[in-house]
Amino acid sequence: MSTLDSVLAQYEKNKQATSGNANFASQEDRMKKYFTTVLPKGVKTAEKRVRILPTKDGSTPFVEAKFHEIQVDGKWVKLYDPAFEGKRSPLNEVAESLKMTGDPKDKEIASTYYSRKYYIVKLIDRENEQDGPKFWRFKHNSKGEGALDKIIPIWRNKGDITDPEKGRDLILTLSLTKSGNGKEYTVVSSVIPEDAGPLNSDPTIAQEWIADELVWTDVYSKKPEEYLEMVARGETPRWNKEAKKWVSAETADSTGEVNIGNSPSDPQENEDTDPDLPF
Repeated sequence: MSTLDSVLAQYEKNKQATSGNANFASQEDRMKKYFTTVLPKGVKTAEKRVRILPTKDGSTPFVEAKFHEIQVDGKWVKLYDPAFEGKRSPLNEVAESLKMTGDPKDKEIASTYYSRKYYIVKLIDRENEQDGPKFWRFKHNSKGEGALDKIIPIWRNKGDITDPEKGRDLILTLSLTKSGNGKEYTVVSSVIPEDAGPLNSDPTIAQEWIADELVWTDVYSKKPEEYLEMVARGETPRWNKEAKKWVSAETADSTGEVNIGNSPSDPQENEDTDPDLPF
């Protein structure tokens, strides 16, 4: 099956169904591996140019995963849902417990604990090629109005846009919109293909980008069960360097245990939440 066939098959399936961490030299180096489409404050529109990288085995470049959107220590974060791999999910357990009470309010709260589908794609940020391959995480849109829904028609009409020699850069137009509760959030309002061309004029650089071994789990960390358990209990996890484990800030405060901050931050950790969620 070709890359084009793999991508189209994945898209149609989802339309119908409406690793460890890399050792980055510094937090600054790690942050360079994120590609985000969130507009900074004060900016209402912008454009970004990217090139989606081909996969080594010809499979779809759009990796599927599920993440919870939930507040931790006052910030909206995205936490990988281990249930996607058939593992225990403390946050899903909370959702199920709330749903079973029969109280309409509890049912509404339960919906905020369930995870949502995302796509993660490896690409080159043309404005920052010196950073090498990056990962872009974006949400599946059940209404057919998401970023992938705008990319797929290009793939159908232009062919494999990840081809190293005849692929295409994509121009992402970003704009602000408002949800029903008045909250502003960023959307990819359009995706326009550039003319066909090589991934890089230097074949050596192009091959380095394609051969890059970095995977998405090196960038978007999968928090362990104990971390998710604390969040499910409404506690704030803190990383204890001495004990080399996650501990509850609330428990630590009462016992006098020394905690040293959170794990490295995700530049998208406090980004726009799903406007369809009842927050």
